[in-house]
Amino acid sequence: MKIKDLNRVPKHITTIGGQALIEGILMRGPKDLAIAVRKPDDEIILKKEKLNTLGMRYKFFSLPLIRGVVGLIESMAFGIRALMYSAEFYEEDMEEENKETFLDKVFKDKKEEAEIVFTLMISLAFTVLLFILLPSLITNFFKKGIERPFILNLIEGLVRIMLFLIYVTLVSKMEDIGRVFEYHGAEHKTIHCYENGDPLTVENVKKYPILHPRCGTSFLFMVMIVSILVLSFFGWPNPLQRVLIRLLMFPVIAGISYEINRVIGKSNSAVAYFLSYPGLLIQRMATVKEPDEAQIEVAIEALKAVLTDKREEDLWT
Repeated sequence: MKIKDLNRVPKHITTIGGQALIEGILMRGPKDLAIAVRKPDDEIILKKEKLNTLGMRYKFFSLPLIRGVVGLIESMAFGIRALMYSAEFYEEDMEEENKETFLDKVFKDKKEEAEIVFTLMISLAFTVLLFILLPSLITNFFKKGIERPFILNLIEGLVRIMLFLIYVTLVSKMEDIGRVFEYHGAEHKTIHCYENGDPLTVENVKKYPILHPRCGTSFLFMVMIVSILVLSFFGWPNPLQRVLIRLLMFPVIAGISYEINRVIGKSNSAVAYFLSYPGLLIQRMATVKEPDEAQIEVAIEALKAVLTDKREEDLWT
C-alpha cells in the first residue's frame, strides 16, 4: 500500500495507541493499559491494569492544549515502565539482577518508581541536549550573515529535523532496536485491522500497512514544525535566553502539536495529507519495519485486552 492510500479514513478511527517493547507491545485503550510480551520459551504473557490518568481524575488536565502536554509525560512514564517490565524476561545475567543495587538500598520498595523517574530525567536531558541546545549552537554560526530572526529560527528547525533523522536512522541499524521496530509495525498493522472492522486474526492483520498516520513519530515531527513558528515570535536573543525560552515554550509547542494532530488524524483533506506525509516518510525510512506472524500474535493479544464492550468509547473525536 502506498503512503497516499493511508489518507483514506477507515470505518472507525480509534484513540487506542501503543508502543513497541522488547519482544512485546504496550497498548493503551480508553480504560485499560495492556502489555503483551513473548517470553524466551515462546509463551505470550499478558499484563493488564486500569488507567487512572490525570485527565480522568481532574477535568483541568483534559482541557485542550493542557491534555497534550500531560498526555506526553504520562505516555513517557507508561512506556518506560513497560520497557523495564519487558526487559525482565530477557535478563542475560540473573545473578547480577539479584544483587542488591544502590537503588535497592536507598529506595527499597519504591525502587521501580525511582528507576522510572531517573530514566525519564535522563531521557529529557538527552532530548534537551541533542534537540534544543545543539541545534541552537549550530545555528548561531550563521548569525553574522543573517539578520532576520525568522530565518535563524527556520535554520534551527531544519538542523533539529536533520539531527532527528540522523538519530533515528542510526538507531534503526542496531539489531535489537530493529526487532523493536518490527513490533512497532505489528502494532500499526493490528490497529489498522481493527479500525477497518476486520476480525483480529494474523491473516487479516498481515494485509494492512506498517505505516500509520497517527503514530508518535508523526507527532514528534509536528512538534519540530510547530516549534519553528512559535519560537520565531521571540526573535534570536543571546544563547542563555534562547535555551530558557525553548524550555519554557516546549509545553506550549507540545500542546499545539497535539491539537493539530487530533484534527488531521480524522481528516482525509489535502492539507491533512500534506501535514502527515513527512511523519509517514520517517516511519518508512527508519522507525517501522515489517513484522513476522509471531510478532503480530503479540500485538493482537495486547489490542484485544484494551477493547471495551462499547466500541464508541475509543472513538477518535
